[in-house]
Amino acid sequence: MVSAPLDWSQCPAVERIPGKVGGAWLFKNTRTPVSLVFDNLEAGMTIEEITEQYAVTREQINAALEFAARSAAPPPPSRIKALTP
Repeated sequence: MVSAPLDWSQCPAVERIPGKVGGAWLFKNTRTPVSLVFDNLEAGMTIEEITEQYAVTREQINAALEFAARSAAPPPPSRIKALTP
C-alpha cells in the first residue's frame, strides 16, 4: 500500500524556504530537516538523543509526530448510515 505524502504546509512546527537546505521541510527557525528526525527515530535513536545532536526541541518533534499521526489516520466513519430496504 502506497500512501500519499503528507502536506507539511499544514503543520505549524515546520517551514519550507526556497534555497534553504535544498527546499526541504525544516523545523521552524532551524536547518534541521523533518526527514532527518524521522530517519533517526526509525534507526532507533530516542527523542532525547536527537535533541542533543540536532538543533530541534522535543516540542517541535512532538508536534511533527502528532501531525504525521493525525494525517495518516483514516478519516472518522460517517455518521450517516446508508438506508437498506
